[in-house]
Amino acid sequence: MVIKSNRIDDVPISSSDELRNPFGQLGVDLSDSELREMAYEVLVGACRSTGGKPLTYISQSQRTAAVERSSSLSLSSGAPSLQRSLTSTAASKVKKALGLKKKSPNAVAGQNNPVGSGKGKKPVTVGELVRIQMRVSEQTDSRIRRGLLRIAAGQLGRRIESMVLPLELLQQFKSSDFPNQQEYEAWQKRNLKILEAGLLLHPHMPLDKADTAPQRLRQIIRGGLERPIETGKQSESMQVLRSTVMSLACRSFDGSTSETCHWADGVPFNLRLYQTLLEACFDVNEETSVVEEVDEVLELIKKTWVVLGINQMLHNLCFSWVLFHHFVATGQVENDLLFAANNLLAEVENDAKATKDSVYSTILSSTLSRILRWAEKSLLAYHDTFYSGNIELMQIVVSLAVISAKILVDDISNEYRKKRKEVDVACDRVDNYIRSSVRSAFAQKMETVKSSKRSSKNQQNPLPVLSILAQDLTELALNEKEIYSPIMKRWHPLAAGTAVATLHACYGNELKQFVSDIDELSPDAVQVLLAADKLEKVLVQIAVEDSVESEDGGKAIIQEMAPYEAETVITSLVKVWIRTRVDRVKEWVDRNLQQEVWNPQANKERFAPSAIEVLRTMDETIEAFFLLPIIMHPNLLPDLMNGLDRCLQQYVLKAKSGCGTQSTFIPTMPALTRCKTGSKLFKKKEKSYTTHRRKPQVGTTNRENSIGIPQLCVRINTLQHIRTQLEVLGKKIINHLRNSKSAPADDIANRMEKKFELSVAACVEGIQQLCEVTAHKVVFHDLSHVLWDGLYVGDVSSSRIEPFLQELEQHLVVISATVHDRVRTRVITDVMKTSFEGFLFVLLAGGPSRTFTLQDSHTLEEDFKFLMDLFWSNGDGLPAELIDKLSTTVKGILPLFRTDTESLIEQFRRATQESFGFSSKSRLPLPETSGQWSPAEPNTLLRVLCYRNDDMATKFLKKTYNLPKKL
Repeated sequence: MVIKSNRIDDVPISSSDELRNPFGQLGVDLSDSELREMAYEVLVGACRSTGGKPLTYISQSQRTAAVERSSSLSLSSGAPSLQRSLTSTAASKVKKALGLKKKSPNAVAGQNNPVGSGKGKKPVTVGELVRIQMRVSEQTDSRIRRGLLRIAAGQLGRRIESMVLPLELLQQFKSSDFPNQQEYEAWQKRNLKILEAGLLLHPHMPLDKADTAPQRLRQIIRGGLERPIETGKQSESMQVLRSTVMSLACRSFDGSTSETCHWADGVPFNLRLYQTLLEACFDVNEETSVVEEVDEVLELIKKTWVVLGINQMLHNLCFSWVLFHHFVATGQVENDLLFAANNLLAEVENDAKATKDSVYSTILSSTLSRILRWAEKSLLAYHDTFYSGNIELMQIVVSLAVISAKILVDDISNEYRKKRKEVDVACDRVDNYIRSSVRSAFAQKMETVKSSKRSSKNQQNPLPVLSILAQDLTELALNEKEIYSPIMKRWHPLAAGTAVATLHACYGNELKQFVSDIDELSPDAVQVLLAADKLEKVLVQIAVEDSVESEDGGKAIIQEMAPYEAETVITSLVKVWIRTRVDRVKEWVDRNLQQEVWNPQANKERFAPSAIEVLRTMDETIEAFFLLPIIMHPNLLPDLMNGLDRCLQQYVLKAKSGCGTQSTFIPTMPALTRCKTGSKLFKKKEKSYTTHRRKPQVGTTNRENSIGIPQLCVRINTLQHIRTQLEVLGKKIINHLRNSKSAPADDIANRMEKKFELSVAACVEGIQQLCEVTAHKVVFHDLSHVLWDGLYVGDVSSSRIEPFLQELEQHLVVISATVHDRVRTRVITDVMKTSFEGFLFVLLAGGPSRTFTLQDSHTLEEDFKFLMDLFWSNGDGLPAELIDKLSTTVKGILPLFRTDTESLIEQFRRATQESFGFSSKSRLPLPETSGQWSPAEPNTLLRVLCYRNDDMATKFLKKTYNLPKKL
């Protein structure tokens, strides 16, 4: 597996130990050098046997000198390919086809160190180049050529494929051909092992169990490994070896004796030898590059196909593996090698479709499985492997993996003769790579963030893990889109979308667990949810952009990304927070009201301390709400405002509760009567009247009587203060909303028009009710002894309005000193209005203790003027216009008291007929008391007549309504 270096310009490295040879084990102890020597023997033999002229031998020095003189080839005129000059500079067709770059002239000049020569000579022939590339010494090369020359001399015209080369070489060489006996014995053992591998372990066709030749050969090889075999022509042991070897090598599938000897064409022995030959294509002095003469080298190597049983398909597969393996074995520094292997695999793909050979299929599966396994080790976590500095390599590795996978899938389908489902193998594989690597990268990011979090425990206000992770994943997603997705998109149309969908799911799992553990709103929770929402927007945007050209418009990918619904979670948490805070304010309201005594001396503003506490709590709640690090303040504000509005409404309702209403203090209207003083009927009526008159006092004992005028004034002040503070609070909220920039200015204004509706309405209603209650309590309750019980009782001249005015003025002083400026005029106006009502009540419903003559009218008008002057107070009191307006009713009724009785009766008769529609001859009905006094209203006129002290009025009332003649 490729491992990313810390330096961006470094190249990832890997150990080739992870890649076992796919062709299989030979089962014999043959070293790489022994296999190279054997492969070289086959190569030289195959090249020589293709010539038409007899073999001759000269020394290496003579051969070199001859080439340098550009003379005709005297070494081996029958093998022109081995002795082809390296003077050609034509571009390599093989390199061009495989995508390999041409080496620089300096690098080409560096190929000048022949093995074993000890001199810095540059190879001058293809044969010499191959020898050097295969690490074969000149001495070994000379011996091989001598041996082949001897073989040719003894078997003139015999081709390489019709002989068993190791057998022939065994017979040609003696110990004197080697530097020492040990080398000769080692060489002999190597050839015996070659025979064992090619004829016994990996034969061209299966061995016949009934044949004794394999057993004889095993015995000969076992003996030869223990002590050297006599190899002379007349040697019995050599003759037995030859007959045994040839009987095994010349077998055929039809049972006849084959002219071709099969000793090196069994799998995997032939592939291992061929692999060794192909290794000669790589520069021995620069392992990461292919020699410029690769075309000529491959031309020579292909001459061994007849011996090794190789064809073009096996060549393509084997060369693909060699290129790939060499890339890995040399530290993965030359991407061209992998690129060439990838290009050659395209040919292998075509080959695989064209054949159903089971042996080839087995080799193919083994080779590609190893390549695929290597590639996927890096691709399943490509974020660890690839980066912007080596992203080109990633494209090659993905291509290599995809082609390998496609060939393997097709090969398996062919092997089992199954109709493969129409599946996009490339897309499926790349999809798996993307998802696997993204998950791996996510896990690493998560662990990194957790480790960093643990190391920063002592820091102040550290960010939550998932907030940091969201930031890191945003960067990861953008890198994915910029670096990796363009590569993957070649095989996967929604590469970026798949990556971000996987990231979205990974983070979503962590977020889901986090949310399940949240039971209340906290800064950490909000930070995480906002970070999640921001991350999700980035991921979705990438997915949408990546899906523009897809068939479904990215619908499948978007559906895969189940929304985090971070805003919904935040909204739910904020609503819980709001409910908790509103409940806390509600508790404050109840607790403070229970302790409230409405003391006007509690503070200089003379409003209730409880209101100050409740408003302060509300203000703190609103401030805390806008300090929440959320973006949906405008949407959630109504919930908070409605909750606080209900709490404040409850405060206002409780503040005015128990104070009574204006009807609580108004005396009950007494029945009309003309009873004589002292008569039984009078006493009965008076008793009834007295009971009615005392009703307000009875009904307002206990709590009502304990509420004095100063306490009522404090309540009025308190409600007025709440109204004022609600305006201030509203402006604060508008400023907060504008600062948050989360709602348009017009929308903010529209929202705030409807805030605190319940509280404001309750305050308006409460102030009105308390002002009316205060006025009625002053006039009808606190001053009842000088108004109801004293004014005009008995003799009018001796019971005038002065006592009432004196005490009323004292109450007005208390009210003026207690009530706030903004509501003082209203309270005094209500007191004035109620005083006027009380004055009329005395005149029109004062009961049998009051009577008025025409002469009393002047006194009544004068007293009423005194009453109005009290409120005008020489211009320092209420406006004259207001006094005139509210005194209109009284001023309209007072003239009735100076109207003569006859005219009064006529007015009453006319008003009654107009109201009831009766003729002049009909008996007048008794008009009901409406309580709305008016000089044209029948009941008002009747009451003036009832309290008129003269005979005409008495007779009229007696005749019309049978009322007593005398009072």
